[in-house]
Amino acid sequence: MSLVYDVVVIGAGAIGTSVAYHLADRGLKTLLLEKGDIASGSSSHCDAVGLICDKQPGIDTKMGQYSIDYYEELAKKFDFDFEFERKGCLYVCETEPEFEAASEYMRKQNEDGYPLRMVENKELCEMEPHISKDIFGALYTPPSGCIAVSPYKVCFAFVEEGKKLGMEVMTYCDITGINLDPKTNAVESIDTNYGRISTKRIINCAGVWAPEIGKLVGIDIPIEPRKGTNLVSEKCERLCNNKILEYGYMMSKFDGINFKRKVSKLVEDQNIAFNLEYTKACNLLVGGNRLFRGYDTRTEIETVKAICERAMRFYPELADIKCIRTYSGVRPFVIDHLPIVSDVDSVPGFYICAGHEGDGICFSPFTGKQMAHIVMGESTDFDISSLDYSRFVK
Repeated sequence: MSLVYDVVVIGAGAIGTSVAYHLADRGLKTLLLEKGDIASGSSSHCDAVGLICDKQPGIDTKMGQYSIDYYEELAKKFDFDFEFERKGCLYVCETEPEFEAASEYMRKQNEDGYPLRMVENKELCEMEPHISKDIFGALYTPPSGCIAVSPYKVCFAFVEEGKKLGMEVMTYCDITGINLDPKTNAVESIDTNYGRISTKRIINCAGVWAPEIGKLVGIDIPIEPRKGTNLVSEKCERLCNNKILEYGYMMSKFDGINFKRKVSKLVEDQNIAFNLEYTKACNLLVGGNRLFRGYDTRTEIETVKAICERAMRFYPELADIKCIRTYSGVRPFVIDHLPIVSDVDSVPGFYICAGHEGDGICFSPFTGKQMAHIVMGESTDFDISSLDYSRFVK
């Protein structure tokens, strides 16, 4: 059997499946490789929302809004239902300083045309009757800027729709080497447990494992695994009407913002970022946190305690709802909080499409479409030069 393809995509998470689908849609003979099963990595260990209000103003938000709108197009186009739903989001501000900071953030986003608005305490309690009554207010994002999808089903939707276009998939595939032309250093083939696969183009969409693939072609990819944990409740009556996050965490998340939340040592040590939303099956997803623990995905009991403590601060009635399971996963962290989406000058035919951390689900459609433009030698839909791998090359 001849294993020759126009392009090979490594990694079948939300990013890799989107990239593979979009390349197949452009008529390229495309092969998708995955070391486990479809969506078995980070994409199966996250929440289910895409939103713009957790993005930094500028390209970060622009990519998010583009992808959210594109998701709606794909939901209408695809036969495979990935549970697309538009919903509102409340970034709750526990204190007045948080509310003031959120108001400034809102003004910047409004200037760029995004219809975010501030909600004071009285309106917040009307919108969310079960929230703690002393929360100062919130930043509200309307459904135009916030959606929910099923992460699993997003990946399978891209795969199933891609197969209609001739895309092929190999799961449980071990990659043992990437062969380069000794003169030009250009991509020639990949060695796997399925045999040698000939191709002139490789797209590295391996997420937190992208650095391992990078080593096979002699480059360093500055991505680290960052652990996150979520709790899943029993089915219950509706406790919240919107996607809920805490704004104080956003203030402590990005570099250059000198802010410290008034939280317990446990919550601080576990770096808890409270969020709450319903699934289609009426379970609550309660999260979350961000910790550097290497590739360890075991759930830590101290993390669970801290998530529960923070969650009950905002929604006291959670104390009476049973948690039926927990799960933890690792997200691909990049120091400047932007993904890498580009070719690699030193290795012709090798591309990187990874490092989205908590935005992989949200950015999935955008990333796939832009990578297809790059591979085809076309201009992207807007300037994404800030995502180029060259920013890390000295």
